[in-house]
Amino acid sequence: MKPNLELSKLAIAVAAIVSTSAALAQQSTDPASATAENLITEEVVVRGIRGSLAGAIDQKRNADSLVEVIIAEDIGKLPDQNLAEVLENITGVQITRTAGVGTGVQIRGTNANQVLFNGVATAGSGSGRSGIDFEDVNPAIISAVEVIKSPEAKTIEGSVGGTVNLKTIRPLDLSEQLASIQLQAEDSSLSEEGFQPRFSGAYGNSWDTGIGEIGFVITGSYTEQESVSFRPRTDRDNRSSPPGADPAEFLGIQFLVQEQENFDYETTNLATTFEWKPSDRLKLSFDAIINEQERSQDSYRLQASGVSAFRNVSIPTAFETVDFGVGPGVFPAALQGTIEPDLALDDDDPNLRYSTDTGSRVTDSQVFSLAGEYTGDRWVARAEIARTSSDTTNPNLSTTLNFINPNCPLDGTSNDNCVPFQYDLSGGTLAWGINPNSPFAPSAADLVNPANVVLDQVIVGNNSTENEDNAVRFDFTYNFDWKALSSVDLGVRYNESSSVFNNIQDRIGGFSRMVDSPNGLLFEELLVRGPDNYGDADSRTLFISDFLLVDPDRSFSDPEGVIEILQNAVIEHDPESPDILDLQSDQNQFYDVSEETTALYAQANFEFGIFRGNLGFRYIETDIDSVAFGPEDANGMRQLQSTKGSYDFILPRLNIAAEVADGVIVRLGYGSDIRRPDFNDLNTAFTFDNQENTAVALGNPGLEPEEVDSFDISAEWYFAEAALASVGYFRKERTNIFGQDFEGAALLPSDTTPGGLARETDPTCPGGGIYNPTVIPNVLGDPDTTGLCVDFTRPGNDAETTKVDGIELQLQYSLADFEDRIGWASGFGVIANYTKQEFSGGSAEDCTSGRGEQVLGEVCLPRGLLDFSEDAYNFTLFYEKYGISARMRYTWREGFRTQDFGGGANTSGSSTFSFPVNTLDRGQLNANVSYAVNDNLSFVLQGVNLTEERIDQRCVSETGPLCFVGLPDRRIVIGASYRFN
Repeated sequence: MKPNLELSKLAIAVAAIVSTSAALAQQSTDPASATAENLITEEVVVRGIRGSLAGAIDQKRNADSLVEVIIAEDIGKLPDQNLAEVLENITGVQITRTAGVGTGVQIRGTNANQVLFNGVATAGSGSGRSGIDFEDVNPAIISAVEVIKSPEAKTIEGSVGGTVNLKTIRPLDLSEQLASIQLQAEDSSLSEEGFQPRFSGAYGNSWDTGIGEIGFVITGSYTEQESVSFRPRTDRDNRSSPPGADPAEFLGIQFLVQEQENFDYETTNLATTFEWKPSDRLKLSFDAIINEQERSQDSYRLQASGVSAFRNVSIPTAFETVDFGVGPGVFPAALQGTIEPDLALDDDDPNLRYSTDTGSRVTDSQVFSLAGEYTGDRWVARAEIARTSSDTTNPNLSTTLNFINPNCPLDGTSNDNCVPFQYDLSGGTLAWGINPNSPFAPSAADLVNPANVVLDQVIVGNNSTENEDNAVRFDFTYNFDWKALSSVDLGVRYNESSSVFNNIQDRIGGFSRMVDSPNGLLFEELLVRGPDNYGDADSRTLFISDFLLVDPDRSFSDPEGVIEILQNAVIEHDPESPDILDLQSDQNQFYDVSEETTALYAQANFEFGIFRGNLGFRYIETDIDSVAFGPEDANGMRQLQSTKGSYDFILPRLNIAAEVADGVIVRLGYGSDIRRPDFNDLNTAFTFDNQENTAVALGNPGLEPEEVDSFDISAEWYFAEAALASVGYFRKERTNIFGQDFEGAALLPSDTTPGGLARETDPTCPGGGIYNPTVIPNVLGDPDTTGLCVDFTRPGNDAETTKVDGIELQLQYSLADFEDRIGWASGFGVIANYTKQEFSGGSAEDCTSGRGEQVLGEVCLPRGLLDFSEDAYNFTLFYEKYGISARMRYTWREGFRTQDFGGGANTSGSSTFSFPVNTLDRGQLNANVSYAVNDNLSFVLQGVNLTEERIDQRCVSETGPLCFVGLPDRRIVIGASYRFN
């Protein structure tokens, strides 16, 4: 347990730093102690690491509120290849990754943040409110990233942790023509496709003409990227009591998964700005930012299913002890052993399935803004109209094949057939494969023989999400001659935002009997061998390297042709009752949520003596209209129904900066904000799935916005050129925090199901849950029927206030001022930050259900904050001299609880014992080095996750059973850039 943060101790620490810093600043006579402002003014035009650090520090120091800034070393040269990983350089920011690529950003412990482009709100690809996805934007088009931690009254509402403002180049700020090009290539250590290309370029200039100053800039990039990660999964979430076993009871093997995540990104970004200044008083501008993202998934899962039927007959050869820390606490758990078919017990199980997840996300997003600014003698007026949109489709063609073992008798009922397995979970590998010593063992040739597979199901979909945010705003500033009140800002913003979701999906199959299942010979032309490199990530030897998949490349390039072949195979196999694909919109899932918001703000800016800052408030009023299909009428028809709501808030905000000594600034900030519910949380639609362990997600149009009150105090010491030492304390109090309320369906003892448990089939669900008529029972019911009571979730507000307290430490320094004393070593510098934060309060809990309750009993645990690490730090060592520019960054974050886990698992009563999983502590090493041949040409080499650090996830607690492992790739980038004179 970490020690509690004590505000009194922090206040003493801040006071000590301020007083010490002031004394040092006053006593120093060394040239290096000259004011950072003067030094930065001279250095900001310098390209490279030191130039970017100096410019960023200059902006941070002169800001009235608490902001963090990263400026590109040169056009197209932010410190990382991924925007999320760029933000990881900032204190108080942690990120989460998908297959090794940064996709999620937590600022001060929360994902609930907002992304802007040049101050304009953006629209995301899904139902969330944060804005554009970070993987959709190549850092090559970004000149600077600004994170606003303490908002002003004029800052757009909607963030809990902070507001991320992505800035592009302003052409009238250019002092010379800009023209550059970058060529790069990236390779994944686990990919079989080799280097992927990256191109980016920029052109910009400004001209004095007869109609005033005109400026134009355009930047663009095209990127291909493949990221690969292996994610083995083991479920040990059921009690086993084999006769004669020692120990008498243990956690046996319930399910085994060998998963490879493989994402291919094809990203095109274009950012252009036109500025016209016809006079000294008037300036007009137009921004257009266009992003096209195609993220295709080429992943597979090999599943050892039906093993739970043998948990009371297969005695492991080795055990380990796991301590859940709750319920009964300590259990012995299976560690090594075999699972051998027993034809007398079950002539079908265990069985082997080959599943492919070949879904895509294709997103086209745009940001257009037209603005005008007029400067009077004492006033400035600005008007802006902006339109942002994001249209996303999710093509999906995923398949599951069942392997039919030719070495087992086939009784013709189910389309499973016995396969012997062995497993060795020691060393954290979660390794398993075919047991070659079994008389039932299939050969490698058997495993890749099309005659030995049958089609289980095909899932086809093309969901769409259309998001928009259209805004008009007017801002007015009046400047005073008064000593204290320097200016007043007033403004109004009106915006209309909307999200329309349409689910288009159907499936072929879900076959459970051999008589219904087409043999692989009927679609043999589609079958290809799966990748055999699963052992490359950790050199494991126990895995399945021989298997068949429906060709994922062909599924992407010719989905209609693939579907036609599979459909024809179904018809040829069973012409009497074929399962015909019928793609159509699912009225249950359709929603159209729209909002209209009017925001007014007033802000007084002051400056007197050592103090400067601002005080103001923001008033917002929002009307909501949630449209979805209602229940069937007497004629069996469904009509669209509207559910309306509204809310309003007054959000006070205060920022004070005091330069208590030369180069020493103390800041104080207070602000209120709200976080609006995600669009899908406000809908009345719902989703039915045919899987028995998948919870039905219900919406809640009555969900209220989260309210956030934030307090900041910090001290910053700018003690040399491009140098900074700071310490800060923040506190966030959050009311109506969002969470998922869960209700589990009953699991009743059964003598007819393989796992000994069954779900209720009564549509009234007396034991809880909701009736899902589309479920095809597997081990929790009769597979010849459809429909079961299943778990459901519904978003809700936690009425109790939750609190996050944190300390942020930052250090930035280079040895450049000591060149005459240490020579070449003066090129070194360091950037370091550390964040410690704690969460308290809240009443939301997660409680056991299903198999979680069978193992642990009735246990409830506080939910807390997901994806929240108490401790995190970054340490960067850089070197810049003799044309060499190099960085090496090590990032570490403490473990956190999350619902991001692999292998198709879920928290609804199975897989994870009803709780989020615990991702354990993890560090990652990235590095890059570039060499400037001359002022125009440079070469770069970059490495991401150089040590290939793994990700371990344990169930229930940090000491619970290891459930999931992530084995991400190492990525290497090589390239060159040329800057034209």
